[in-house]
Amino acid sequence: MQPALTTVNFAVLAEWRSFKLAERFFELWLRGGSVPKHIRLISFLVACSLWSMPKAAHAQALVPHTLQLDPAKLEKQGLSLAQEAAQLGQFQQFELALPRARLASQLAPQNDKVWFLLGGLQLQTKDFDAAIAALKKAQSLNPKNPDVLFALGSANFQQEKYQAAISNYQAGLQLKPNDPDGLFDLGNAYYMLNRLPDAIAQYNKAVSQDKKFWPAINNIGLIKYEQGDTEAAIKQWQSAVSIDKQAAEPLLALAVALYNKGDASGELRLRQQALKMGESALRIDGRYGDLDFLKQNLWGERLLSDTKKFLELPSIQAALQQSERQQPTQ
Repeated sequence: MQPALTTVNFAVLAEWRSFKLAERFFELWLRGGSVPKHIRLISFLVACSLWSMPKAAHAQALVPHTLQLDPAKLEKQGLSLAQEAAQLGQFQQFELALPRARLASQLAPQNDKVWFLLGGLQLQTKDFDAAIAALKKAQSLNPKNPDVLFALGSANFQQEKYQAAISNYQAGLQLKPNDPDGLFDLGNAYYMLNRLPDAIAQYNKAVSQDKKFWPAINNIGLIKYEQGDTEAAIKQWQSAVSIDKQAAEPLLALAVALYNKGDASGELRLRQQALKMGESALRIDGRYGDLDFLKQNLWGERLLSDTKKFLELPSIQAALQQSERQQPTQ
């Protein structure tokens, strides 16, 4: 899922959501960037050395003429660097991407997409103050870009400023009402403020726009389980798994719910089925065997308590150990 009941990430933040957020910044930038395909590179070492030189006291006497830098060429170079940064960001190489994006923002300071990209990279590295500054600069250059508002919402969300995040998401949705990610993010912010009917309403809206948007379906299941409606939760998780059989989170949640149901009713077959599901989920992604990770993905106290017992079962412990051994090679 996404956020956390105490600490904060986003729904499937560590997994699906983290990738999804990065994908939004970098793919949107790459789609929207007007970077020329063929650019003659100029020496940034020369340009930067000129900018860093102290001003001469008698410039006219020392320099016979003023070097004219071509602003159009500099901007093209900045956009080319921004494109490189976006591509690096897609591969999570933020340490390489950030210097390029920062320099791009200096060379193309009036391009809102460059500032949006820089803010997105800074948000990924959790440099929230810098990210908000860059995103607000992008917003000042292009107030009609809803994705900048969604990104500002994410920055506030990760700092647990949920009401501010809600305002950002709502403003973004005014510009782009049917955006599933924006609707999902708004639902998560409502969740964190315990406004559960509002959260479910936004999750349902997200699914109405994208029938395969399983994280929203998954989160409805999390709410239903905490409310004691186990059957409704099971249906939600079954639906999520039917959409994506490699989605570890709803598969593990479903396994826990079915195991408890089988344990209560004495149905051995149901417990065996649940164990196989749980083993499969942990083979897909062993991080879901960590209760802290689950809490970061909005798992509530009731589900966490039941999952703790489930994870202690011998066959589940064996699956976790196998996942840990395989992790370095994944």
